[in-house]
Amino acid sequence: MSLVRFSAGKALDMLRAAGLDARLLGESGAGFSSIAVDSRAAGPDSLFAALPGEKADGHDFLGAALERGAEVLLVSEEGWARKNAPLKPGTAVIIVKKVLTGMQALARERRRACPELLRVGITGSSGKTTTKEICASILEQGHKVAMNPGNLNSDIGLSQSMFGIDSSAEIGVFEMGMNRAGEMGELAGIYEPDIALINNIGTAHIGILGSRDAIAFEKKQIFSHFSGSQRGFVPEADDYNAFLKEGVRGRVGDFGPHSTKGFRGAEDLGLDGFSVDWEGLKVHFPLVGRHNLSNAIAAMALAECVGTPPREVAAGLEAVRPLFGRSEILRGAITIIRDCYNANPDSSEAAIEFCDSIGWKGRRLYVLGSMLELGADSAAAHRQVGASAAASKADALFFFGEETRPAFETVRSSGFKGPLLFETNFDRLAKAVKDFAREGDLLLIKASRGMALERLVDRIKI
Repeated sequence: MSLVRFSAGKALDMLRAAGLDARLLGESGAGFSSIAVDSRAAGPDSLFAALPGEKADGHDFLGAALERGAEVLLVSEEGWARKNAPLKPGTAVIIVKKVLTGMQALARERRRACPELLRVGITGSSGKTTTKEICASILEQGHKVAMNPGNLNSDIGLSQSMFGIDSSAEIGVFEMGMNRAGEMGELAGIYEPDIALINNIGTAHIGILGSRDAIAFEKKQIFSHFSGSQRGFVPEADDYNAFLKEGVRGRVGDFGPHSTKGFRGAEDLGLDGFSVDWEGLKVHFPLVGRHNLSNAIAAMALAECVGTPPREVAAGLEAVRPLFGRSEILRGAITIIRDCYNANPDSSEAAIEFCDSIGWKGRRLYVLGSMLELGADSAAAHRQVGASAAASKADALFFFGEETRPAFETVRSSGFKGPLLFETNFDRLAKAVKDFAREGDLLLIKASRGMALERLVDRIKI
């Protein structure tokens, strides 16, 4: 991999050119080609950004970062005055007012060091990581592609990801997420996408932003650095479709089963994914669920926009594999759908709908864990999912986490006939599911990542 190395002196010049007050102590020739925000991840040729956090302040770990080989420290005035560490020969410290702002400015300049890179940006309330992976799988058939590892898509993660761009990459495919108001605009300022797609407007993070209107406004900021020549895509059937297009400087079109060029339909194969007709080619797309078909159609729209030949699209779709905790199918005596990387009302109801749609001869057991980050809407959202679960084809329902209590109460009052459990203790939940499950069952595990429900898999395998 060929990465771009900056000297501390060059970084200082870039920060000042971005309008930031910055000063340098130590060796201006000290350099870096990556950014670490955890001192344990620091090493030779890295810059350690001393970010403040809820539980720890990076300025408390400056010495540790230097011991691990970091050549450059990025610190705040206040933090350096309080926790300055003796510099080693060949190292430097850059002092700014706000570390995150400085880190983002450096990330933008690092990305601009690859001027030929065609930049594809993806956001949405759910499915953006999967859409990114599908799109990259397609484009990798004919191009060198750069992308964020995992879901490093936040103000911090995207900044770090910019330093991982290989200088030989032709196309960047980066997902962009948000956890606060104003964050998407910052991400767009760092990445400045040439092509941007909004996958959907759902309810993820509604507890932080307050409403779907606010979520739609924030997601729309992915287009905020368009100057007129860029392309945007929004979902054809989303109720925010018109709003997302309005006033954008650039061409914004639709994607979806009726508007994505080349998509001619798909046959649902249940646990085997879909048979997709793309430009007359029959393609096996292995990810399950209508939501993943929608993610694939979004990726197809991006690939078509870039001019990808049909056979490369087909090969890329067939090469996709499920990510950990995202609609994974674990086959065995008990067939498990492990979908516990994240959860919100939209994705939880989609998971229930998918499991109901399968022609399954055995029993269906649904384990539904807490949906987090829903704020004041949490109780209502869980009741909504509870109503869907009560009306589903589930033979037994298990709810895990205090937040799921309203869902459990909704099911209990519905007259649901099967076994029903509410539990806040994981060990007791695991024992109950293990004792009830038997060979031939279909087991759905759906929850927010914070519930760590993937632990259930090892407990119940038979």
